[in-house]
Amino acid sequence: MPTRPDWLTLGWNHVWLPYAQMQTAPLPAAAVRTEGSKIHLAGGKILIDGVASWWTACHGYNHPHIREAVAQQLERMPHVMFGGLAHEPAYRLAIRLAALMPPGLERVFFTDSGSVAVEVAIKIAVQSRLNRGERGRTKILAFTGGYHGDTLGTMAICDPEEGMHSLFTGLLPEHPVIPLPRDKASIAVFDEFLAANAHSLAAIIVEPLVQGAGGMILHGAEVLRHLRKAATEYGLTLIFDEIFTGFGRTGSMFAFQQADVAPDIITLSKALTGGTLPLAATIASAELFSAFLSDNPDHALMHGPTFMANALGCAAANASLDLFESEPRLAQAARIEAQLAAELEICRDLPNVADVRVKGAIGVVELDSLPNPAELRTRLIEHGVWVRPFGKIVYLTPALTISQEELTQLSGAIVKVLE
Repeated sequence: MPTRPDWLTLGWNHVWLPYAQMQTAPLPAAAVRTEGSKIHLAGGKILIDGVASWWTACHGYNHPHIREAVAQQLERMPHVMFGGLAHEPAYRLAIRLAALMPPGLERVFFTDSGSVAVEVAIKIAVQSRLNRGERGRTKILAFTGGYHGDTLGTMAICDPEEGMHSLFTGLLPEHPVIPLPRDKASIAVFDEFLAANAHSLAAIIVEPLVQGAGGMILHGAEVLRHLRKAATEYGLTLIFDEIFTGFGRTGSMFAFQQADVAPDIITLSKALTGGTLPLAATIASAELFSAFLSDNPDHALMHGPTFMANALGCAAANASLDLFESEPRLAQAARIEAQLAAELEICRDLPNVADVRVKGAIGVVELDSLPNPAELRTRLIEHGVWVRPFGKIVYLTPALTISQEELTQLSGAIVKVLE
């Protein structure tokens, strides 16, 4: 197969790529097959995937157990609407997800993307108050460095200085964004803000332990404990956005477990189906759910994506949970953490490197500047790896099943290119 197959060169005139200036963007690499932690390109080149397709393919690509589950479900029933009909994969998945949550988090609302899962969380937090007769508490407190999605509602609670969504100022609803309470000064700012403004807030939202797309910024479990204490004190809904951090990525099954605190809502997506099909879940507490139970039809949660609880996606998610139960994913995450900590440390002494940090199966090299991420990506491809830098960040979020040798190839390529 040629390096640039016809479908790529002809289709280039019709596709619109994500996060890309199409006038200057280079042709993307043409992927034709995947296996494990490898991406096969047209022309025969094989890349070791360092980001697991935006950290979704936690079990690696083409895992036979997930593939078989999806194939069997495809034969039986690929999809039926979730309004008025039920199917076993979704109901069984809801049972299993609820069992993984802290006590009280037991109601699962399925959607088809992480952004929409967060949109639903916002709607639940605000409407639960409206249903109970509370007015004026419609704001969501978010944090500097945070990222929660690209839809209008989620853009409004992302860091406004981060740049991706700054063009939409004026269109988006305005929500407060302040620093995470991670040290004495920021704790004081947080506490003072709540004391003055809690009456206007419905919820607090945070990416627990790692703020992903905002720069792979780490914070400790004590931050989450402080947020839980404050949310309880002021009667606020606490939302943990675990779309990035869930399913073993930070070293535990979910990030909230490392802080031993329970939020009121958790959002999940990304690795939920093992990187095979789009699916997301918003999991809410029984207390929040009870606010929607009423003789008044207007108190219902009026949301319902067409492909909500898609049977194929639910089958994949159930198969993915099987693998977390039967294969040593958390032990693999610990092994990746130790290896990345050792192998990326070399970068700390390189020119233009500002920081090196590792958390679970996440490795980050932060640069002083990165004027051309696309050029760096191309050079990494030349070394046989797929890594997608953004901002000033070169990061690794590989499949939890990646081999030691493949991980060494990834970290080694980063060291060589940065040198």
